[in-house]
Amino acid sequence: MAELAEKLEPVARGLLEPGEVLRGCCLATRQSAFRGWMVAIAVTDRRLALQRMNRRFEPDGEVLSLPAERIASAKAEGGAGDWMQLETMLVDELALTLRIETTEGEKLKLRLMRAEGPLRGLGGGRVQADGVRALGEWFAELDGSQ
Repeated sequence: MAELAEKLEPVARGLLEPGEVLRGCCLATRQSAFRGWMVAIAVTDRRLALQRMNRRFEPDGEVLSLPAERIASAKAEGGAGDWMQLETMLVDELALTLRIETTEGEKLKLRLMRAEGPLRGLGGGRVQADGVRALGEWFAELDGSQ
């Protein structure tokens, strides 16, 4: 889906601080009790930068900067949780949920499309798949350094 790349990559590059390297970017839905909104995630060599997006795909509000030292815990699970039903098993193949708790106690619940397999184009295409992979590698490096 070239359209997502054309919209997401400029937003992600705009989140970079001087000297930072963009390793990948992806789009997620952040959820709270009764609301949800789009979030652009820029994976850099130093941190994760999360930017809330409006419906016109424009930045909305302040950037949430998460260097490794601000992340108390992180957990990934299948997109539909642990329910054992056919429809949730299908969602688990296409999506994942990332839960992050910051050292300040803020809890983030992010749902991401994997953008892999036969439905890759519907899930965001190359930019999304590469961004989710970069996010996984960032957490793997973080886990290996502790």
